[in-house]
Amino acid sequence: MSLKYFHLVFLGFAILCDAGFWLWLHFMPEDAARAGAAGLKNYAGILCLALLAYGIWYLVKKMRTIIV
Repeated sequence: MSLKYFHLVFLGFAILCDAGFWLWLHFMPEDAARAGAAGLKNYAGILCLALLAYGIWYLVKKMRTIIV
């Protein structure tokens, strides 16, 4: 597996983990508050959107200019 495809796999895994964390914060707020993570909900959502935007940019712009 080349480095560019590993980058895509790692990015997809990061998006899934962050989205799962945001979903946990959103649908189980009392558990998140007990764990001390309730304040991270907005940051997790913003990070998930930023990772999605970076992934789209990488696929559309950057991947076309990378040598195989």
